[in-house]
Amino acid sequence: MGCPIDHFSDVLNTNALAQQCGAYFQLPIEPFISVWQIDPNKIRKPGESFSYGKNLLNRKFKIGFATVHKDEHGNLTPDNCAEVLSDDMGVVPVIKNNKVIKYQIFLGGGQGERNGKPSLACLGQAFAQVDESNLLKTLDAVLKVHQHWGDRENRIWARVKFVIKKMGIAWYREEVEKILGIKLELPDPNLDPGPRHLHHGWIKQPNNGLWAYGMYIENGRIIDNSPNGKLQSLCKHLMNTYPVDFLITPNQDALFINLPEDKKSAFETDLKKFGYGQRNGKAYSTLRLHSGACVGRNTCRLTYTDSEKFEPELIDQLEALGWGDLKESIGITGCERQCFRPATKTFGLIGSGLNRYQLKLMGCEDARHQGLPMLSEDGNGIYLRSIPRERVAQVIDVLLKNWKDNAHSNESVGYFHRRIGMQAIISHLKENLLTSDLMLKTFPADCIVD
Repeated sequence: MGCPIDHFSDVLNTNALAQQCGAYFQLPIEPFISVWQIDPNKIRKPGESFSYGKNLLNRKFKIGFATVHKDEHGNLTPDNCAEVLSDDMGVVPVIKNNKVIKYQIFLGGGQGERNGKPSLACLGQAFAQVDESNLLKTLDAVLKVHQHWGDRENRIWARVKFVIKKMGIAWYREEVEKILGIKLELPDPNLDPGPRHLHHGWIKQPNNGLWAYGMYIENGRIIDNSPNGKLQSLCKHLMNTYPVDFLITPNQDALFINLPEDKKSAFETDLKKFGYGQRNGKAYSTLRLHSGACVGRNTCRLTYTDSEKFEPELIDQLEALGWGDLKESIGITGCERQCFRPATKTFGLIGSGLNRYQLKLMGCEDARHQGLPMLSEDGNGIYLRSIPRERVAQVIDVLLKNWKDNAHSNESVGYFHRRIGMQAIISHLKENLLTSDLMLKTFPADCIVD
């Protein structure tokens, strides 16, 4: 996955790199031809590609590309809209003297866990730096190591993050070097992949002077007759009326691209005509624009509880409590697979049972940090593993009031939590009359916490 705005970059098109990478690692097509009875003469012949062998890979393997954009002064700034550190492998541009000179690979991220099983949610670790000419062959070697060493007996432990957890990042680098026959350049441990840009609103396309419009779509659901307006009719109207194309962002939003300057005013008028920009007649709050959820119980067979349906309700409640203007994020998933990456947000809520949610903290709105379960001091139990749905807003309200009363100047909620630490948060929740009853018990700590 790469940034959709990169299609129009006059600096760097990591989306093209992602497409190249996707083509190279395309799975063998013969089974699809057989199962779906496709005429093999109609199939596009793949070029050079990864050698999977008869056993393919141990599990899925996600590769993400961060990027850079020019700011208003012409300086390159990083953009991690795809949250690449949460992938098995992330590729991040390295900037020097306002130019991209090479790429840094991060390895071993992944958010999925399993209740009742020792499992791990983590961000990728800095692995190596390579120039573009050696990028694909290095990614190839990384997958070959995982293909050989990844667990094929225990599905829970089959992702590359567990190979690194057991063997270490230095060992993995040595194994890749054996395949490549060269020494890899060590990574910069302090390289920042950048914040999570959402690409909302108007964006000038640098390479052609046309415009893109990023449309917020609550939880990615484009339907009519919702509190958010007639989005399905709106999208159909825009596509039929304007010379635009349609893309999807990594955060489940829509991106209309290639709009001429003289069409912007009419485009904005049509947005309002179909009710876009408001929920129940009220303008989208900052908190809502930065939050989201997975599909939850609507169509997913893995989920325990609502996420897509609960998230708008929760934001409504927090707006009523006065928190709508906060530039913070709430992420919700219906199960511990965590496909929306809730733990990288300020408040991560993970379905743990019907109308029950676990809270993870220490993530931040910019998605630079990994959220953690509320582990007890002895490490044997987890607090707030099963918050009743009707109490979630209350818990967040207590935490936000603590931040408002004690934060440093301009300190965001996530960084405030990281500064004071988990045990201080737990103590505050125990002492507060509104949440003390929820802190009377812990649940078994079946997760792995670094």
